[in-house]
Amino acid sequence: MRSLTVLGALAAAVSLGGLTAAHAAGTTLSQGHIDALDVEYDGSALQLHVHDHSAVPAVEYAPADVVLRALPAAAYTVPAGTCYSHLGTAGTTVYRLPQVEATGLLWPGISGEHLAAGVFQGDKVQVKLASVSGPGKIIVYKNGLCPKNNRSFDSGDAALANTRDVVAGEHDHANWAFTKAGTYTATFQVSGTLANGTKVGPTSAAYTFQVG
Repeated sequence: MRSLTVLGALAAAVSLGGLTAAHAAGTTLSQGHIDALDVEYDGSALQLHVHDHSAVPAVEYAPADVVLRALPAAAYTVPAGTCYSHLGTAGTTVYRLPQVEATGLLWPGISGEHLAAGVFQGDKVQVKLASVSGPGKIIVYKNGLCPKNNRSFDSGDAALANTRDVVAGEHDHANWAFTKAGTYTATFQVSGTLANGTKVGPTSAAYTFQVG
C-alpha cells in the first residue's frame, strides 16, 4: 500500500466558477460522487480536473494532487461468459467502482458540464487513455447486453481506440475496473477542434489510483 503524506497546508483556495480550487498534495478520495474526468476549456487550453461533488462546497483538484482509491469493498467476481472476458477469467476477483452509485465506494463520473455549447465542432472533445502503469489493467465500460462491447477504455486492448467523446453539458457514469490490487498511474489526454477549425490540445494529466 502506498503511503501518502500531505506536504503542507492548503496552498490556495480561490473561487472558480462557483467551485473551490484546492491544491493539497496527498489528498485521497475513497467515497462519494466525483467526476474523475472533468473537462474544462479556459479559452486557450483544455484541462482535466477531478471534481469532488461530495464536499460542501464542491472542490476541484488537479489530478496530480489527488489519489483516487478503490477500497477493498470494491472487490467484484468476474461473471461467466464472453461478454465479461475483458475483465479476466470467470470466478476471479477484480476491483470495480460501479456505474451505479454504491454506498461506501467512490463513484467516478465523466463530465463535460463546464464546456459551453458552440465552442467545439460537434459540441464535443476527445478524451484518450494514453498509458497505464500498474499491476494490472484499467477498464472503463458501461453496463448493457454485452458489457465487453461497451468499453471506452481498456489498457489491455491495443486494438481498442481507447478514446471517447465528451459532449458539452454531458454528465455520465461507467464502471471503472482494475484487474489487480495495487497502485496505478494512468495518463489521460484531452483534445478538440474549435468551431473555426483550430485544433486544441492534447493536454495530458496523470492520475493515481490506489486499489485494494
